[in-house]
Order: sequence, then C-alpha cells, then structure tokens
Amino acid sequence: MNPIKFLSLAAALCIAGQVMADDEGVVIPDSTGFKFTDKVIVKTSPVQDQNQSGTCWCFSADTFLESEILNSQGREVDLSEMYTVRMCYEEKALRFVRMYGQVNFSEGGGLLDVPYIMRKYGAMPEEAYPGLNYGEDSHDHSELVSALTAYLKGVCRGKKLSKAWFDGVKGILDAYFGEVPETFTYNGKTYTPQSYAESLNLDLDNYMALTSFSHHPFYQPFVLEVPDNWLFGMYMNVKLDELKSIIDNSINNGHAVLWAADVSEDGFNFRRGYALMPKEKTEADMTDEERDEWRQLSDRKRKEIAKDIKGPVEEIEVTQEVRQEMYDRQLTTDDHGMVIVGIATDQEGNRYYKVQNSWNTNQLYGGFFYVSEPYMLAKTMSIMVNKSAIPAAVKSKIGI
Repeated sequence: MNPIKFLSLAAALCIAGQVMADDEGVVIPDSTGFKFTDKVIVKTSPVQDQNQSGTCWCFSADTFLESEILNSQGREVDLSEMYTVRMCYEEKALRFVRMYGQVNFSEGGGLLDVPYIMRKYGAMPEEAYPGLNYGEDSHDHSELVSALTAYLKGVCRGKKLSKAWFDGVKGILDAYFGEVPETFTYNGKTYTPQSYAESLNLDLDNYMALTSFSHHPFYQPFVLEVPDNWLFGMYMNVKLDELKSIIDNSINNGHAVLWAADVSEDGFNFRRGYALMPKEKTEADMTDEERDEWRQLSDRKRKEIAKDIKGPVEEIEVTQEVRQEMYDRQLTTDDHGMVIVGIATDQEGNRYYKVQNSWNTNQLYGGFFYVSEPYMLAKTMSIMVNKSAIPAAVKSKIGI
C-alpha cells in the first residue's frame, strides 16, 4: 500500500471518530458528506459477487461484455464467470509447467483473459455452469488455489513429466467447478460452448486494451509488466490526456469501460462509495492548533483519519510524470478489475466516474462507487474499450 498519505488534514482532524453505521456495518448516506449526481450512465447487467475468489478480472470483463450486448442488441445475458476461470486455470497450468514453474501462477488475471478464452474455448451462461461444485453457495477458491499450486509445484519437481499430470489438473478442476459438458440446453436450444459464444454476436476484434506509461513509446503496443499478465498480452500505449478522452468518449457514446486499477490507497473507500487522491497537507500549512493536535496523534490514528474523509477535498494534480513515478516506485499496483459505467459530479462540481464493482451490494451505493478524476488519472493500470468509442484523433495515432 502507498506509504505516502495524501489527505486534507484540516477537514480530517475535525471529523475523526464520527463514523455512523447501521447494524450491518453499512455507512448511512448522510454520514459521508458527499452528494453525487449522475450525469451519464451506461446500462449494465446486475452487480455480481466474486466473494472469496481472486476473479475480479473475469467478473468485470463479463459485466463489460454483457453491457455491450445489452446496449447494442437490447438483450440481457448472464455469462458464466467460472467457465472462463476454469479454462484459464488449465491454460495457466500448461504454461507454468512448460516454464518449469518459473512464472506466476495465481488466481489473478488481466483484461485480455476473457476475450482470449472466449475465442479459444467459447462461453457458457451462468445457469449452465455456475462452478459451485464444492458445497458452497458463493465462490471461495482458497482451498482450490492451494491444491492446484501444491500439485503443480510437485509436478515441476519431477525429472520428467508423466502422461497423466494434466489429467490431474483437470480432475481437481472438475471436483471444484464441475465437469464441462460437451453440450447444454439454454432457453430451449442446445449449444456447445463455442456455438453459445457465437450466438452472443460479439466481434472480439472490436475491443482494444490501452494504458499510459512513459517508459515505453507512445502509440505502440507493449507487454504490460504486471504479474497477472500471464498471457504477456499487448496494451496500446497512449498519453494520459488521451486515455482520459477515450474513457469520456466511451461513456458519452453509450459504452462501458473495463477498468483495471490500484485500490490500495488510503483515499479508496468502497464501503462509503468513493475513491480520492487528497492533497497532502504538511505541518507548515497548519495553524498552531492543528499542528499541536496532529503531533499528538499516533501513526495509527493518522492512518484512520486519512481514510475518514467526509465530503469533497482538495486533490493532487496528476501529470504523466506523477503517474509514471507512482508506477515506477510500485506505489501504483495492479490490484482490481472493475467497470466504469458513468460520469457524475459532487456538490462542488468535481467530476467523478461511476464504477461497478464485484464485491457484493452490501455497501452505500449497492455495489457502485464514485472515483474522482485525479484518482482515475493516477491509479488506472489499464482499460479496455470498444474501438468505435476511441476518438478519431487518437485512432489516427494508433493506426486503427
């Protein structure tokens, strides 16, 4: 987590310790100090819950594609996340063993994983493959991941591979997710995973993953250097102001944006529905009274204050250089996949992006939250958009 605290101290000092919550631990709306107004909203499928599984990349990508189908074809679909997750585990296992166990093997993934699996293995609806074959009502992959990891490390310790090792992987996956049927019936029709994917009428070539970092040339693709990019997928590199213009243009033209970002900042508070990059206030900026109060606080209390923002605050200015430094120092990390579904403002006119999450709905805005423009500029790792929503000026630079 970022050790640098960006906070508006004067506001934080006067409101510390005044958190209000109901019996479920969900913050009462009046306690936040924010009043958000949605300006533009893109229709999406309902919020889903990944629960205890590191599969945000799949839940967010499925929501993104479901939104594309909903807004272009007018029909609602509910894609099976666990079918994609299962096939990714098979692919990850093969790569892990072929690389002698010297690459990342984890629950995590990237924005490109769902299109990759859909092209190669097809897709399934949720009702045909819920992936809950282990006695739970919601996803919990802790045992599964431990079993797979230990098994694959054991395989890699051998002098040579047996002919059975991959059958062992599939056996573990069958036990937890269920066997993959060759065919299934959905809405009265019989499909294979491949024919169901074709029935979605999605042209996956219409989508592009982009990012913005200056350690690679702009307007060229590069392999984004994060551990969960196990596909070594290519991301188109554009300047920061262009990345913002792509997001804005997508939302304003009825397309959601698949969003990978750092969520470890003190200004990120999903339960209260906001993500901010508050500007640091040093002791030199304080009054004598504020300075005395501040010096008496423990580090733990200062951290609590940084997370206890009550309404709009002054935020940092994010430039290409600031963003790059955060990435280079690993203050910005690849944490979580979500979907940007709208643009909003607060009561002071500051711009925000409305984001759909996959951490259930038991929070202030029912699974949605508001990300300030500085937070988006600083903490976006990458995005995926429909190419048709990329502004013409940017298209010409990246050659599409």
